[in-house]
Amino acid sequence: MRWTVGKVTITKIVEMETVGSTRFILPQATNSEIQKLPWLIPHLATEEGRLRMSVHSLVVETPTRRIVVDTCIGNDKSGRAVPTWNHLDNPYLADMTAAGYAPESIDTVLCTHLHVDHVGWNTRLVGGRWVPTFANARYVFGKTEYDYWAAHSDRAEHKALFDDSIRPVVEAGQVDLVASDATLGDEITLIPTPGHSPGHMSVLIASEGESALLTGDVAHHPCQMAHLDWSSNFDSDPVQSIGTRQELFSRFADTPTLVIGGHFNGGRIKRDGAAFRFEV
Repeated sequence: MRWTVGKVTITKIVEMETVGSTRFILPQATNSEIQKLPWLIPHLATEEGRLRMSVHSLVVETPTRRIVVDTCIGNDKSGRAVPTWNHLDNPYLADMTAAGYAPESIDTVLCTHLHVDHVGWNTRLVGGRWVPTFANARYVFGKTEYDYWAAHSDRAEHKALFDDSIRPVVEAGQVDLVASDATLGDEITLIPTPGHSPGHMSVLIASEGESALLTGDVAHHPCQMAHLDWSSNFDSDPVQSIGTRQELFSRFADTPTLVIGGHFNGGRIKRDGAAFRFEV
């Protein structure tokens, strides 16, 4: 899937797609509750009320840069809390190359946050060692985000992830730590959106009077636009994440801005009473 925003192209590279089996992320999103939101069906949920989600990267091509936003789960990883995310063997790099973006052509990797399903393809396994997947790229992490996870990198639940997907690119000298509101070139501005993680960032793209917002995991699914209080089980600060959703969605509701989630397709946010809905 590909979108055009002025002179910028956004291409979705899918690692995996899921239907249902998402209650471990959003326990409030029962089938019956989702069926009460008919605007989700059929593109964002099934008739039975099962959520449609994906794990994907977004390649943002500007007139001067090729940026991969978030890098999914990755092949050959182990120690993941979700059993089916261990030892993957997916054609992610081949799919990216087929879309016109060979790994060596990428000059920037931007991680909205450093959770397991957003950093995995930072590295790949070569000769028993984890090496940067994108050899010619600078890896951009939010400083607040990186500092938090670096301070907790020895905890059992974080160690494998940090050791195989974050530390190798740091040791390779390819990482730039930036403020959560940094500007990356003429078209890209970061927006601080903490709550899901301490230094979570969203990405605002502007070109020739058009705009797009890459939300990351401010919301895992558009059902959280209707239920702002449905915080993910993986939010580091569930209360803060509610406030972030309210603020971000209010800012972009009823505007022409294309909104693409970290786990859902592009559309527009519309006000719907005291909350919001999503139109694809």
